[in-house]
Amino acid sequence: MIEIDVEKKLYGANGTMKLDVTLQIAQGEFIALSGKSGSGKSTFLRILAGLDEAKGEIEVSGKSWLNRKKTLPPQQREIGFVFQDYALFENMSVLDNLLFVSKDLALAQKLLAITELTQLKKQFPKRLSGGQKQRVSLCRAMMRRPKLLLLDEPLSALDAVMRAKLQQEILTLHREFATTTIMVSHDPSEMYRLASRVIILDNGTVTDDGMPKDILLKTKGSQKFSFEGELLEIKEVDVIKIAIVAIGQQIVEIVVSDAEVQNLQIGDKLQLSTKAFSPIVSAF
Repeated sequence: MIEIDVEKKLYGANGTMKLDVTLQIAQGEFIALSGKSGSGKSTFLRILAGLDEAKGEIEVSGKSWLNRKKTLPPQQREIGFVFQDYALFENMSVLDNLLFVSKDLALAQKLLAITELTQLKKQFPKRLSGGQKQRVSLCRAMMRRPKLLLLDEPLSALDAVMRAKLQQEILTLHREFATTTIMVSHDPSEMYRLASRVIILDNGTVTDDGMPKDILLKTKGSQKFSFEGELLEIKEVDVIKIAIVAIGQQIVEIVVSDAEVQNLQIGDKLQLSTKAFSPIVSAF
């Protein structure tokens, strides 16, 4: 069990705010941590890692990492941390990057096999793709057999195919090593696929906490589908008006009424939902 009760004053674009988080996390949970930019997600991870100071208490499996009297330094906390950037040693091979953390060759070979990097173990980071570098970073984080694995949007710079592959590898490592994992993400599909629990942080406080299906499937009444998007343009085609809306990585056209148009402005955040919907589902 991980017991967390921390607070810290933060300074952002909108002035000061107080990060104030109290959580209990069970051993082996996979937590997806989400929320708007500037809500305190990365700072919260850094506090858990001991990289940022904070007031309060952190207790992991009965061992105190933070209390009123002392703060356990990062190197004594049993954590693995994977950032957005790869932070690899460019003058070391893939294998040496792992062995720098621990001289456990058997563990390094196992991790490389799980992530399909065995054939690249003698290569240097400059010869690797972005996805391969992030897999090396993930393996290096696991070399400490961490009790707590912290992932700060590690897949955000990767294309969709590579993201899906690494998501599966992260899940495989999480289960193989029975590690408690906290991953910052803004991708609903990623959170739904990986997490056993989703926590939403807003302005420094937890505003939502529950199972992925309860947090992410936000429909009301008899709605079948509900999406959030941004209004890009409204155009007239013959006698109808069409709204151009960005939803995630896609641009869609929606027929809107004259009454709806009167209440819309370019740049508005929209919620699109439908009650009667007959989707055509096909693989591509």
